Amino acid sequence: MKNLKLKVISKYLKPYKREFLVGALALLVVNILSVVIPLQVKNIIDQLQNNFSSDFVISKSLFLILLATCMGLIRLFSRQIVFGIGRKVEVNLRQKLFDHLLVQDPEWIQKKGSGDIISRATSDVENIRRLLGFTVLSLCNIVLAYSFTIPSMFSINKTLTISALMIFPLILGIVSLFGGRMVNQRKAQQESLSKLSDLIQEDLSGISAIKIYAQENAEKKEFNLYNNAYQNSAIKLARTASTLFPLLQGISSISLLILLGLGTYQLESGFISIGGLVALILFVERLVFPTALLGFTLNTFQLGQVSLDRVEEIFQNKPNIIDGENSKFLKKKVEGLLEAKNLIIKYPGSKFNSLNNLNFKIYPGELIALVGPVGCGKTTLAKSLGRTIEIPKGQLFLDEIDIKNIKLEDLRKNIAIVPQEAFLFTSTISENLRFGKPKASRRLIKESAVKAGLIDDINNFPQKFKTIVGERGITLSGGQRQRTALGRALLVNSPVVILDDALASVDNKTAARIIDEMRKRSNKTILMISHQLSVAATCDRVLVMDKGEIVQEGHHLDLVKENGLYKKLWERELATNIIKS
Repeated sequence: MKNLKLKVISKYLKPYKREFLVGALALLVVNILSVVIPLQVKNIIDQLQNNFSSDFVISKSLFLILLATCMGLIRLFSRQIVFGIGRKVEVNLRQKLFDHLLVQDPEWIQKKGSGDIISRATSDVENIRRLLGFTVLSLCNIVLAYSFTIPSMFSINKTLTISALMIFPLILGIVSLFGGRMVNQRKAQQESLSKLSDLIQEDLSGISAIKIYAQENAEKKEFNLYNNAYQNSAIKLARTASTLFPLLQGISSISLLILLGLGTYQLESGFISIGGLVALILFVERLVFPTALLGFTLNTFQLGQVSLDRVEEIFQNKPNIIDGENSKFLKKKVEGLLEAKNLIIKYPGSKFNSLNNLNFKIYPGELIALVGPVGCGKTTLAKSLGRTIEIPKGQLFLDEIDIKNIKLEDLRKNIAIVPQEAFLFTSTISENLRFGKPKASRRLIKESAVKAGLIDDINNFPQKFKTIVGERGITLSGGQRQRTALGRALLVNSPVVILDDALASVDNKTAARIIDEMRKRSNKTILMISHQLSVAATCDRVLVMDKGEIVQEGHHLDLVKENGLYKKLWERELATNIIKS
């Protein structure tokens, strides 16, 4: 796992290899200067012991100031480069993650939870940025500090150096001891945050349902439960961190006390000069800070590792619905012939087929109604035609071409699906209508609104097409949302339109008018999945489904004369309308 993470880190840093090397080189110069300065202090003090000169002090002081200034500027330069790399990785990683999410199957997104995904795309990506910025810089600095400082200390006095550094293995042992615990605690904290984010996102989306059923108190309790879980995980991590960091700093300071105690004896015995002792003190102080910072660096590193796992988990998921090796773009204009040949669809984990040897043929320009009882497979068929679920080869065709052999992008441009649950974006009606065709003209937008029976509603709004619909179209009625989604599909001008109960929230009279408008103004193949048999009566043909099969087929007037499922559904609708009236 550690090797895998190193490979992942290397993968993220690879595009910025040159910048990273420049930053590392600058950091190298900083560490060289940080060794040169104490050695210069040693030489200056030792020389002053023999011959004090104010001119010598001033010149050497200016020289030290120059070295310290250069070191500070180069350190600033190295930090800007390395931190800049972290920022670039963050931006590119977030873009890559967003691009990856857009190609995932909708079912996977829904099961994963948008709150959890949002948490990974924001806070986890930010943690990776810190890992590749601050943590990499800090670890490089620690390695260089030890590599240059310890040999310089040995060159001054081996005994004092060994004595002062004896405490440092203890520091590394404590860091190792706390490391695993901090990883688990950090992971628990991130997972708690994801659950919290998921609940917030879900409750804000379903705020209407919460109010309708007066479940505010229940949701408050659930939020309090998740919030406390996050608080507890954060407190556990904070306790560990607050124990580790002062402990490291305190132990690091012991080495300075050891140096002062033994150094005094060495000084009196003549084994070390005053300048040498001062230089060793400066060197030990130089090591104390990065060693004490090791705890914070470890915390950030562990946090970044957890976030790497969480983000890479997203990248590891591959969509099931992808273009096959034989997929091609359509070479000619689609006429709109739809055909199913013994189509079988079975959802994973299900005991029964959702579509069971389904056969039909819909000709170009036909308006076909697909009806049947709930759960008979109508929506599954709509998803199959748009390939939002996996389908077998050689069973579903568009213009006699296997749908699985058509590029997804091309297929979805030619088959527009309008679901029952119309999703609208938080923008204007105009922008929602032109979503599938962003550069559509005002004339086309208006025409699509007319076809969808939405124009009268829009004209009654104070801001017309510029009316903001709110999140998920909350300011519109159910029927207006469905007609907006229908207008969006019609604007794309696909030769095939699938209406998956897309007029369920529209009254029968309005639905019939919309269907009539669509037939007049377009020559599309329209498959209308509906429970409104009065609307189905206006269609060219009716396909009746039951248990995943087509059990009846024909015109409405012929089907009501037969003693079949359609007649029962028609009589039930008539009885329902009588009761309502």
